[in-house]
Amino acid sequence: MTTVAHTLVIGATGTTGSRLVSRLAARGHRVSAASRRPTAVDGARPVRFDWYDSTTYADALRGADRVYLVPPLGSAEPGTTVPPFLEQARAAGVRRAVLLSSSAVPAGGPATGEIHLALPGLFDEWAVLRPSWFMQNFTGNHLHAQSIREDGMFWTATGEGRVAFVDADDIAEVAAHALTDGPAPNTDLLITGPEALSHGEIATTLTAVTGRPVTHRHFTHEQLHDRLAESMPAAFATFLVGLDRAIADGAEDRTTDTVQRITGRPPRTFRAHAELVTGPPLPDRLS
Repeated sequence: MTTVAHTLVIGATGTTGSRLVSRLAARGHRVSAASRRPTAVDGARPVRFDWYDSTTYADALRGADRVYLVPPLGSAEPGTTVPPFLEQARAAGVRRAVLLSSSAVPAGGPATGEIHLALPGLFDEWAVLRPSWFMQNFTGNHLHAQSIREDGMFWTATGEGRVAFVDADDIAEVAAHALTDGPAPNTDLLITGPEALSHGEIATTLTAVTGRPVTHRHFTHEQLHDRLAESMPAAFATFLVGLDRAIADGAEDRTTDTVQRITGRPPRTFRAHAELVTGPPLPDRLS
């Protein structure tokens, strides 16, 4: 008799987690959907989970043999919070762990880089997803998207740096394969969209698709830090400014074949994403 895989998805109501839960449930996998406020998602078992409350760990892990890890949001030092949970997960029978990290953070780097480095020593089956910046940053609940909706503009300190933005649906699809395919990847997966775009080109595309002017406003690194520090800890604001600085220096100007290779289909373009979430496309005004 074959045992049905049981995946604990941490951050199950988030951008990638909610999409992953839907995919796994649709394919017949048992899923525990973990969040601070348990929410029923596509038939998954809702469980309460709080990174800062270790008493929530045991019930969330009950029956799980694999886990999708979304580290605590807004924390510049998740390396101090996540390892105790990973130790408990291994002891509870979890044998495969897939970590959501970032293309900007290598193994041993800051924040999730510490967890990335530790994962192979804890689990025989593992993967680290290192997606580029999300397309949903401009269309979901991110600060950029809110500013676009309210003011028709968004701001960065990336200059003319280019990023191969990736759709969260593509990330979730790669995550589903990393959690369920055999054998496990046992490596990190750098996930990008099909083209590298500047933030100015993102603004131009949104203008063309929506018919509403969208502008990219250039901030200095100091201006960006001051703006971010109004709504988050200063240390995390400093971390985010460093990411913008890296983009300006060309660190994210690259594409990979990961989505095609893992899922068998090409990644979605930013224009296709914008058309999908904003309605029928308008005539192409980019040429």
